[in-house]
Amino acid sequence: MSNELRKLPPHNLEAEESLLGCIFIDQESLAKVLDSVRGEDFYKESHRILYESMLELFERHEPIDVLTVGNRLEEKKMLERIGGRTAIVEITNRVSTSAHVANYAKIIQKKATLRRLLQAASRITELGYNENDEIDGIIDEAERKLFDVSSNFIQKSFTPIRSILTDAFDRIDQLHRDRGKLRGIPTGFTGLDNLLAGLQKSDLVILAARPSVGKTSLALDIVRSVALRAKEPVGFFSLEMAKEQLVDRLICAEAHVDLWKLRTGRLSDKDDDFPRIGDALAKLSDAPIYIDDSPSANIMTIRAKARRLKAEHGLSLIVIDYLQLMEGRTNKSDNRVNEVAEISRGLKQIGRELQIPVLALAQLSRAVELSKPAIPKLSHLRESGSIEQDADVVLFLYRKAADRNYSLEELTPEEKSSGELHVAKHRNGPTGMVKLFWDPQFASFRNLDTRHIGPPPQTQALNSGPNLVNIGLPPGVPPKGA
Repeated sequence: MSNELRKLPPHNLEAEESLLGCIFIDQESLAKVLDSVRGEDFYKESHRILYESMLELFERHEPIDVLTVGNRLEEKKMLERIGGRTAIVEITNRVSTSAHVANYAKIIQKKATLRRLLQAASRITELGYNENDEIDGIIDEAERKLFDVSSNFIQKSFTPIRSILTDAFDRIDQLHRDRGKLRGIPTGFTGLDNLLAGLQKSDLVILAARPSVGKTSLALDIVRSVALRAKEPVGFFSLEMAKEQLVDRLICAEAHVDLWKLRTGRLSDKDDDFPRIGDALAKLSDAPIYIDDSPSANIMTIRAKARRLKAEHGLSLIVIDYLQLMEGRTNKSDNRVNEVAEISRGLKQIGRELQIPVLALAQLSRAVELSKPAIPKLSHLRESGSIEQDADVVLFLYRKAADRNYSLEELTPEEKSSGELHVAKHRNGPTGMVKLFWDPQFASFRNLDTRHIGPPPQTQALNSGPNLVNIGLPPGVPPKGA
């Protein structure tokens, strides 16, 4: 008999009855547990039916007591399924106060999570016996099952709009009060932040341009702003450049040191290069920036690493450099357009799952150069699968100095040192164009009006996660040569 009891899924009937009893005593108790306890969290069916009937009465602003609940169950022809009115009366006598309703809710939630964990484990066991599927796909699904349980992301049905509207007015009112503040993560570029209100959670943001225009430089400028100024953790997946090259660019942009001089060892004391680099290293060593420079990656490995980074250190933004270097599933499609479409959908799903913006860089084809000036348009993305369709925001970077239709001799000094960031698509807001200042010495973009990004505040260092390199130096270890 004891072996059979041990096989029962985790549950606590007393906690379930006590929570229901609290609601009968004080129906305001339901408002306290509404967000944490769902009908399917109850182990016993009669308890689930009772709770859902209470929710229906609560939504109608009707009283919750023995009579009203009994009548509601009778209307639904479910009264006998829960044991009749006698069962309801017994539950009302379970507790004498509603003071501990939150504790009962935690117990119910914990037991429900354990049951879901067992269900996930059972599914993972089944996957382990499936020898026909690719191992990457099996691991990805297994990890997703566990991640869903731990993050409480499991949703078994549609959410009624009345549940979503519960906090709508408060949210709208708060947005009105904070209308001068950014709702999303600041990019550091004033004009862009004014258009987008910052980078928004779950958004897929595409930054596209022709080669050598400055996509990576602009992305790194945004990374510095997010990590140093907003103090938010960033994951950077570099499929094109090694981590050492990225760090060199970060240092030069932050220190205002010539990138070519740094790479060729031509730094000079006369220009105060070393003190400026020392200051930049001190700031960047505390930055929560995590770099993965694996030369090849598919959507499943990026999803797995992003999940792990978020679980271990938190994660507010991931950057992919760049999208077309990613691979689809292991069994590659013969159609590259379909593969890119699969990748863009996968990146969008990562953003929604982790509730973070995803900034994906994209390379544009030579078709852009057929027009003069060669300013990209959305039509140039349509040949790249469903990137345009999946993206919430599409940014096109353009510099006249990098446009092959023009020679440097025919450009003004302003044209040589300026760039344009075109917001070609914005699902939830306006489009437009933002002027930027381009400084080739530091391989960095800046706000055109100020030509500098303000001094970033100090942040606390975070250790790197598995397979991710933290650019921070160990505490107490000075940079070489210092």
